[in-house]
Amino acid sequence: MKKVIIIDDEPLARSIIKSYLSKHKDLEIIEECNNGFEGIKSIDKNKPDLIFLDIQMPKINGFEMLELIDQNPGVIFTTAFDEYAIKAFETSAIDYLLKPFTQERFDKAVQKWIFSRTSSADKEVIANTSKKQPDEDLRIVVKEGTDIKIIPTDSVLYIEAYDDYVKIHTNQKYYVKKKTMIYYEKTLNTKDFLRIHRSYIININELTRIESYEKNSYRATLKNGAKIPISRSSYSGLKEILGL
Repeated sequence: MKKVIIIDDEPLARSIIKSYLSKHKDLEIIEECNNGFEGIKSIDKNKPDLIFLDIQMPKINGFEMLELIDQNPGVIFTTAFDEYAIKAFETSAIDYLLKPFTQERFDKAVQKWIFSRTSSADKEVIANTSKKQPDEDLRIVVKEGTDIKIIPTDSVLYIEAYDDYVKIHTNQKYYVKKKTMIYYEKTLNTKDFLRIHRSYIININELTRIESYEKNSYRATLKNGAKIPISRSSYSGLKEILGL
């Protein structure tokens, strides 16, 4: 028996999925979740084989939820919006069901998941060029133990490379997330954020001074006192942005 979790904020949508799943005797629904926070906790606890996941939900959306889970279940998106289909498949989703969908279309998605289990494709990084939901560029979602923290991007001072992770620095503390510097270089608003070194992206609004500290070397000082090295290749670009 394979374990299934349904994650959708609409009771009617969950009810339809439950009805369709009743035809698949080898799939067991172990939990229903109303939002992404509940979904993360349920996935961590129950380690499902397959999840049916809505995209637009309160607090955090389906894509952000997938970033925060340690498990790698099969994912079938269920949504009323067709504009996120490309992004869904770039997360290695099994299928994308556009509401309202029929039993026949649902069954095909389940069959695709069964077939996909013969391969070992890992979940890919969400494509930076894919269409995002409103306000997604204005926040970063991180996980600390069992807690979920939503960080407004305007409160980020700088981002620092940290092996296969990054440290997201704010005035209060820093948060660790499994993302790459390239990801944030391409997705953060370029009017506010600039990569000035292979290991650092700064919030330009936090910059107070650029100074020379070694021969042909420069560093940026931020409002909180942090001193960030500036690579030679980035120095001219930074001056240009600042109008120097």
